[in-house]
Amino acid sequence: MALPVLGVLPQLLAALREQSNAVLVAPPGAGKTTAVAPVLLNELWCTGEILLLSPRRLAARAAAERMAELANEKVGETIGYATRLDTRRSTRTRILVLTEGIFRNRIQADPELAGISAVLFDEVHERSLDSDFGLALALDAQAALRPDLRLLAMSATLDGERFSALMGGAPVIESEGRSFPIEIRHLGRSAEKRIEDEMAAAIRRALGENEGSLLAFLPGVAEIERTAERLEGLPADLHRLHGSLEPAAQRAAIAAPPAGRRKIVLATAIAETSLTLDGVRIVVDSGLARRPRYDRGAGMTRLVTERASQAAVTQRAGRAGRQGPGHVYRLWEAAANAGLPRFDPPEILEADLSALLLDCGLWGVADPRSLRWLDPPPAAAVEEARRRLLALGAIDAQGRPTSHGQAIARLPLSPRLAHMLVEGVSLVASMGSSTKIWRSVRSSGRRSA
Repeated sequence: MALPVLGVLPQLLAALREQSNAVLVAPPGAGKTTAVAPVLLNELWCTGEILLLSPRRLAARAAAERMAELANEKVGETIGYATRLDTRRSTRTRILVLTEGIFRNRIQADPELAGISAVLFDEVHERSLDSDFGLALALDAQAALRPDLRLLAMSATLDGERFSALMGGAPVIESEGRSFPIEIRHLGRSAEKRIEDEMAAAIRRALGENEGSLLAFLPGVAEIERTAERLEGLPADLHRLHGSLEPAAQRAAIAAPPAGRRKIVLATAIAETSLTLDGVRIVVDSGLARRPRYDRGAGMTRLVTERASQAAVTQRAGRAGRQGPGHVYRLWEAAANAGLPRFDPPEILEADLSALLLDCGLWGVADPRSLRWLDPPPAAAVEEARRRLLALGAIDAQGRPTSHGQAIARLPLSPRLAHMLVEGVSLVASMGSSTKIWRSVRSSGRRSA
């Protein structure tokens, strides 16, 4: 079956020939992640490399591997990927799939993006801080240095007009999605029982009532492991799927099961978007999600378990209808749907902005609100971050990074933890030097005696 996005590609190509920016709205299953970048390679303006930004390492690898498979190549030839601690590319690579954090580092090191013809921001509706910041930096670089650079924002939800306004009135191209009918059943759950017991029971029931493989959404790794313990002995292949797994285990969870076998995939929210899990016809949803939330009172970011949003549970349900008619089991009452938050809030409105402010200083911008944002960073959060960076000695009074600030910015840690590490290394080094001096003095004293 042809991917729905193929029907709007001529319109998208025409838009990018006439101007530098565009917005593509395509629901899950339309094929935007894997179909758009390859066709751009044939455009006259595309003489360099295409960067495709993905919100997660797992999705980046999977997208690159799928595009390479469709091109009858190995990953790392025309199509490669770059994630933390894992890169597959060569001198032949023209499409590079990379995570948003990797792109942020790359554009800060090379604001001109030399040799890059286009940057594609996939799943921009997720509104991660790295995605919003990367787009802000790309727009700034485009305006000042690279008017020829093509920027394409790709979203699965109908917020394309907001991105269009942000990107200078860029045309919005909309594609239909591809999904099959799904049947949704609300099971509810007892508040007194552990979520693992309720999920295991729902999974056993769903497998008994339907055919096909099953995808279950749980809030975190601990719940996945405890649910897996309760499912031992089922006649199905059991897989975990979360960000800390080895790539081989992640690939096994995504791949189709062997002929005649069913699989159960216990996943975090990592499986909500960007991925198609072969063979899945059943989804069991706990209705929970674990997200980072910044506690301004404590000055720390914590992981909290809370109800998933309406947008998230809709995305999860759609996984059952990617390749055929599906069935969805939800562990809450139907009446509770209206009480779910509509969307996950943009990370920029709730996060600690210390790292963002320091990165903006490295970019040469003292006030991040001078960049172009879909939702500008809150003034109170910016001021709090400024006070913290000043206390750490990371910036000066004008907001420019100090040498210490540049040192901590190079570490993949929050400014506070990076400051502790850099200071600790300096302290150990100074203690080592003092010890050597003291030993030398003592040795000299003994020799003179």
